[in-house]
Amino acid sequence: MARETKEDKPGGESTLTVVLALVVNLAIAIMKAIAGLITGSAAMLAEAAHSVADTFTEALLLTALRTSARPADRAHPFGYGKERYFWSLLAAVSIFVSGAVFSFYEGFSAIFGEPVEQESPVVAYVVLALAFALESISWTQAVRQTRRDAKAESRSLFEYLRHSDDPTSKTVLFEDSAALVGLLIAFAGIGLHQLTGSQLADGIASVMIGLLLAAVAYLLSRTNRGLLIGRQADPVLVKAVGMRLRETPEVEAVVDLLTMTTGTDSVLLCARLDFDDKLGAADLERACVRIEADLRSEFAELTEIFLEPVPRNDPDLRAKVLARYGRELHG
Repeated sequence: MARETKEDKPGGESTLTVVLALVVNLAIAIMKAIAGLITGSAAMLAEAAHSVADTFTEALLLTALRTSARPADRAHPFGYGKERYFWSLLAAVSIFVSGAVFSFYEGFSAIFGEPVEQESPVVAYVVLALAFALESISWTQAVRQTRRDAKAESRSLFEYLRHSDDPTSKTVLFEDSAALVGLLIAFAGIGLHQLTGSQLADGIASVMIGLLLAAVAYLLSRTNRGLLIGRQADPVLVKAVGMRLRETPEVEAVVDLLTMTTGTDSVLLCARLDFDDKLGAADLERACVRIEADLRSEFAELTEIFLEPVPRNDPDLRAKVLARYGRELHG
């Protein structure tokens, strides 16, 4: 069940994915802003804001990768892994504030404001085509890494995105996918404006880009919120650890099994176990040491392991387990 370790340290693939996305988005943001000012297109200006938001996002993700790699210390005994979720949450907020809000403003201004004549639409088409080509490079790298990580966990791409505790590659993949869709929306809006002479289509395209960014921001913020609060580890991992504990000769029952994701590929485990009553104190100590070593060897994600001997028939503990899970874990 041990997963391959992702290369999230500086120079690793996650860093490469984020840096590539940052450089691409910065270049695209400049091109879109210039094209938006030349053409007066609301959709193009919305796309410029989209790329600016993405650039800020990559900068925040680089901060997340750097700060979350710091080792544990006295003030943070479980490490700084959750820094990645904090900065990734700020990245989601950045997408909404600097991207979606501005797109809504430009869209409603075009729909309800004074008519503005479209100028040099060819410039917009060229910029959109170049942006699509550059975004495709970044998107391909994000898809490649995400698929590799999913394969390492023996999951489909959808399952990996649903259960992954690494928000960096997921954020880049989502925002690059949204960027490609946004470019197509902007192209349609500008094209319809040119064909009809009405800026209504341009304004609607800008609003649609805003809605797209708001949806991406919501999905990413929901994921990082759950991880920041303290989400249970991957259910597959929890089930495998429970099975391994039940197979241990000295363990008669797994009374409670608590896990929390403390960072990417980092899990805290607390197992309350009913041991064989025939074990002496020294036997129990040796069993706990051996069980912990075996778990660390088999499950690389388990960075902190606490084993607590408890009686399975303790009424207070039983009530807590039933309140949390609706059933007892041993059987």
